[in-house]
Amino acid sequence: MHPVAAKTVMSEPIRHEGVVMSVSGQTAHIRIVQASACSTCSARSMCMSSESREKEMDAMMLEPMQAGDKVEVMVAERLAWKGVLLAYVMPFVVMLAVIAGLDRVLDSEAVIGTIALCAVAVYYIILSFFRDKLQKQFSFTARKL
Repeated sequence: MHPVAAKTVMSEPIRHEGVVMSVSGQTAHIRIVQASACSTCSARSMCMSSESREKEMDAMMLEPMQAGDKVEVMVAERLAWKGVLLAYVMPFVVMLAVIAGLDRVLDSEAVIGTIALCAVAVYYIILSFFRDKLQKQFSFTARKL
């Protein structure tokens, strides 16, 4: 594939259709309806939206909207992959690192497993402290259909 074409394909936004539930300032509260486009999305195997039929989220409006409007919600694919990394890959790495590190020190697998699960819980707690910063990075946009 040509390098420019590869860059264009990788920068395509991930799109979902939804309905505006309410509007507040420049933000729309949207109910996302699972679309058949999920089957062609490259991140579908790790995306939570493919596991349920409806999700609710807030998105920045690209144009004026009202409750009931059908919209398309978009997020950059690179941000979706960053979300997968933070939500699934990093906790897995934390768990494996703790298990590998403690396996040499402790004999009890039950204790090692418990500590590893606690380490993952601590990871998610630390991640929650950065919620505001992450919400600014993971900005969704919406436009009318």
